[in-house]
Amino acid sequence: MPRVWILQSPHSGDNTQLRAISAALGWPFEVKRLSYRRSEGLLRLFSLATLAGVDRAGSSALAAPWPDLVIASGRGAEAVCFWLKRQNPKLRIVFVGTPWSALAKFDLVITTPQYRLPQAPNVLHNLLPLHDVTPQRIADEAARWEERLRHLPRPFTAVLVGGSSGPYLFTPEAARRLGQAASALASADGGSLLITTSARTGLVQADALAASLTVPHVMHRWGEAGQDNPFHAFLGLARQIVVTADSISMMAEAASTGKPVLLFDIEDGRFAMRAEGEGQAPIGWRGRSADATLFRALINVAPPRFSRDLRVVHRQLIAAGLAQWLGEAPAAPAGLPPGDELSRSAARIRGLFGL
Repeated sequence: MPRVWILQSPHSGDNTQLRAISAALGWPFEVKRLSYRRSEGLLRLFSLATLAGVDRAGSSALAAPWPDLVIASGRGAEAVCFWLKRQNPKLRIVFVGTPWSALAKFDLVITTPQYRLPQAPNVLHNLLPLHDVTPQRIADEAARWEERLRHLPRPFTAVLVGGSSGPYLFTPEAARRLGQAASALASADGGSLLITTSARTGLVQADALAASLTVPHVMHRWGEAGQDNPFHAFLGLARQIVVTADSISMMAEAASTGKPVLLFDIEDGRFAMRAEGEGQAPIGWRGRSADATLFRALINVAPPRFSRDLRVVHRQLIAAGLAQWLGEAPAAPAGLPPGDELSRSAARIRGLFGL
């Protein structure tokens, strides 16, 4: 059986995918936590096989026996993968997302549409990121939380809240719009809201959202000490799910339930995701901030590895009947076949070993 290392990413969404793949493979694995030096960003430009960008004292040990398979995400891990390849020339490298280095340097790249990677024998294109949401986990968590939420009127509408992402800013005003729209949706049903924020939401935005709510609700604030995370329970108990359209991970998790998924545009007017989502029109150059403007410029003129275009995902989700924009008639529940893309990804990795 192959010896497997997972190189942990700084991003929680990446790590969710790595955990899901590891579980689907069913092989024993070691998780290697990596801490990076400031110089790492510069070193990645050269696609070197080096540990010079790694803070060895703050990272997991990287020592023999060497792995046969390394699964990684996050561009800082690329140099580590290539260094490990020098230690074991037979090493298979699987990268999740979009790498900085040439695709040919990887045995398999598992990617999604926003990265706009080309078709290639070693690239697996999935519609949405992989995740660890399963029907059993949702059912178990829903049962565990049902009594705690019995005081709220049904039906429930779940609200999954992300934050600013690339060219799109999640401002306090956007948070208020979300609270008002979600409240109107629940009020029309005579029900309640089950809300959870995330690492990118921001305290000011979370406060603005909370202040705008006008219906019965429970709001879980990400990161508050001692709180039991109800994310999977909310997916299981909700009749429909509102998700901010900045988070492809939460869109994937919501779509996997087969329930109506309503995308909330965190921008509006000429900056809106939806306004720029028709056909293949280029994204507008001007953003609400210097950083947002830079991201828009990269989407328009730079190679795909420099940016990601979330509008591609929105279009494909809606075309597949898996989501609709909030305010439009919801599509008939379709959902992704549970475990389909995950099983396909695991099968491709096993194939690297002739299994």
